[in-house]
Amino acid sequence: MTDNRTVDADSRPIPYVEEGEGPISLVLVADGGLDGDPLGVVSHYLAEEAGFHVVRVGTRSDSESFEERVADVSSVLDRLGFEHTWIGGHASGGTVARAFAATHTDRVNGLLLLGVEEADIPLAPVIPVLIIQGTEDHVTPPANGDALRATASERASVKNIEGAGHLFPLTHIMDTAVIIEEYLDWD
Repeated sequence: MTDNRTVDADSRPIPYVEEGEGPISLVLVADGGLDGDPLGVVSHYLAEEAGFHVVRVGTRSDSESFEERVADVSSVLDRLGFEHTWIGGHASGGTVARAFAATHTDRVNGLLLLGVEEADIPLAPVIPVLIIQGTEDHVTPPANGDALRATASERASVKNIEGAGHLFPLTHIMDTAVIIEEYLDWD
């Protein structure tokens, strides 16, 4: 695994991890801090085995506002020189990614949502969306992802992981990683 790094934006250290150098870039927004992030092993697989360039962005603190989290993603992308990327996240990280995509459509190639929260944030126009959900997720139930997909059925896809609960990126690592790898490889 790669060590945590920080970007200083307005005297705010924003934690992130960068792995891989592949042609497909993917920014994953953590549900919280980077330590213990369920997406850590999945992102490592995507960088090492699938050849993706993966960046995970964590939170600065528990008191960070939603708007600050969206701004933090932008600061990390600016620092790393990402003009265009796929962006996604798990649970609240996915909600932040969805908001980032809605306000920065010119920088987003597509959206990857794992365990969709119920939120009043419409999908950004035009871009493709992959929704991954655990069929036994009671925190972010599959109905949330199905409802979001229905708002853009011509460009949104849903993939279910049978028997998986809310932490499916951690408990069903290979299932999650392979779905992402196969979907993004067409890009």
